[in-house]
Amino acid sequence: MQELTINAIGAQGDGLARLSDGKPAFVPLTLPGETVLARMDGARGELAEILQGSADRIDPACRHFGVCGGCAFQHWAAEPYRAWKADQVRVQLSMEGLETEILAPFAAPPASRRRVALHARKIKGGAQLGFKERRSWNLVPIAECPVTDPRIVAALPALARLAEPFLEHPKSAPTLHVTLTATGLDIDVTGVERKSGGLSADARMRAAMAASEGDFARVTMAGETVYGARQPLVKLGQAVVALPPGSFLQAVPAAERAMVAFAVAEAQGAARIADLYCGVGTFTFPLAEVGAVHAAEMNAPSIAALKAAMGATPGLKPIHAEARDLVKRPVLSTELAKTDVVVIDPPRAGAAEQTVEIAKSKVAKVVSVSCNPATFAKDARALVEAGFRLEKVLPVDQFVWSPHIEVVGVFTR
Repeated sequence: MQELTINAIGAQGDGLARLSDGKPAFVPLTLPGETVLARMDGARGELAEILQGSADRIDPACRHFGVCGGCAFQHWAAEPYRAWKADQVRVQLSMEGLETEILAPFAAPPASRRRVALHARKIKGGAQLGFKERRSWNLVPIAECPVTDPRIVAALPALARLAEPFLEHPKSAPTLHVTLTATGLDIDVTGVERKSGGLSADARMRAAMAASEGDFARVTMAGETVYGARQPLVKLGQAVVALPPGSFLQAVPAAERAMVAFAVAEAQGAARIADLYCGVGTFTFPLAEVGAVHAAEMNAPSIAALKAAMGATPGLKPIHAEARDLVKRPVLSTELAKTDVVVIDPPRAGAAEQTVEIAKSKVAKVVSVSCNPATFAKDARALVEAGFRLEKVLPVDQFVWSPHIEVVGVFTR
């Protein structure tokens, strides 16, 4: 047991202190300025006792906090917590030698997450659902979740009944990827043992019955339909999109609206817009109210869904949508010759290959959306070296009480 003074919060959300030999120590669930007792295992510690607490410490919102690995900061008051998140963006930019205006973070409200991944484990008499413990494969059975939309929380018992048939094989470790849509819950199940032949006909029937009893819209297993009562639908701008199984959507509708509004405001006056890594059209359809859009995305089912929604949505400027691997075959600078604004929303790995082509182009403005400030900063450095200026960034706290922060940045020539 060691007594430590917490000096700061590290990028992964743990309190940062110094051991007696000067080496760093990381203790989760602590706050700057606190004096604590911690059980240390090398550089990692577990909080045993708070000797001197911070004035910024508050009561957590959830009974599972501290055990569940989903949230890291329910014990931290809102103002210093959000200031820390914005500072994570500043730090990553500074590591690439960049400075810019950092706007006040957009904060997603609690009880607003429409997408969750629930892990299932077999128990006597059925299945148990929950999230993983901190730094463990053990399951925390969830009875409440203050970050998740209450309609998903209310469905937890029905989702547990749905999970049970997918535990048929002893090697199966199902994860239920649950999305709340306008027509009900859409569930895609992964982690089911397939070498033995997948689900038996009996298990499929029991899963379909459980889905019907739960009034779910659709249940798929790694994209393969197990049960379908209604097509899962979401509204993006003026378009209504039928989601392919396992589709990517922003996790919180309010955060999505904030990011889309930011991008659309920056695109005003543009005649031609490129929407790269467009998914099912989160930005595409609102941008098509401004100008003609070239939408590109690697996932072919997402592009098919986007095209189908295009045909049923009047009043939009022309949209050209294509399935295209933007890593292996980025949109070339010559293809961007008449483009006024590029909106790009790449995965966590960033968009190094596509950024090279944007940098070589004559595009006047880039709006970059990222779930990873580190790769955002690397791509930003490439654009700045090519003659762009990073005008401003908007931090987006979409995953409230977690260490994750997203960012939307505006670049101009």
